[in-house]
Amino acid sequence: MSYALDMETYPGREQFYGRRRGRPLRVGQRERQEHLLPRLSFTVPEDGKLDPASLFAQAPREIWLEIGFGGGEHLAEQAERHRDIGFIGCEVFENGVARLLREVERRGLANVRILADDARPLLAALPLRSISRVFILFPDPWPKTRHHKRRLVAPLTLDCLAKIMTDGAELRLATDDPGYQTWMLEHATNHPAFAWTARRPGDWRDRPDDWPATRYEQKARNAGRTPIFLRFERRARQLA
Repeated sequence: MSYALDMETYPGREQFYGRRRGRPLRVGQRERQEHLLPRLSFTVPEDGKLDPASLFAQAPREIWLEIGFGGGEHLAEQAERHRDIGFIGCEVFENGVARLLREVERRGLANVRILADDARPLLAALPLRSISRVFILFPDPWPKTRHHKRRLVAPLTLDCLAKIMTDGAELRLATDDPGYQTWMLEHATNHPAFAWTARRPGDWRDRPDDWPATRYEQKARNAGRTPIFLRFERRARQLA
């Protein structure tokens, strides 16, 4: 297999996330962390190469990736709707992992795997053209100008996603931060590998029916902020 990039591509290793822990885990959450998480979690191999299909007991029809799944409600709902697809979720926040584990247990999901760590080593380890859909929903907006270099949706990440995504794969982005909305549109529409699929305002103002809501969307709406929902298609590669 050919792989996407070397980790040296990420100079400076800027942190894309804030704290890793919040409230102490409750008893049930700790039990799932001890007994369920080891069955679902994985680490990037030392040689930096990972076949994502090998993470699942049965080879899935496709692999979908969510980076920063938050409370896990979107990932869990998608996994329940598409049990023939393998879902990889990346999240550094311990409480978010605990919430996803609860949903996996409650819904009886066998098609979810978790990387409880920074997503960048995974992006570097995945083979070319191995991911059919990517979700980056309500990432930390890092609103201060001096922190913009920490934003996840940026040219370097888009370059890597373009390599690991299949032709025609979909990239879904969402944010309620006005500055990040402009930033996402500018960087994703300017990237040569991605085509914005919107044809009318409702295509980014309204969340599609096959796009489950998240707690972050509801929190934004309660605060009077309006999210946008962006969909991009990985353009077909040009034959040499």
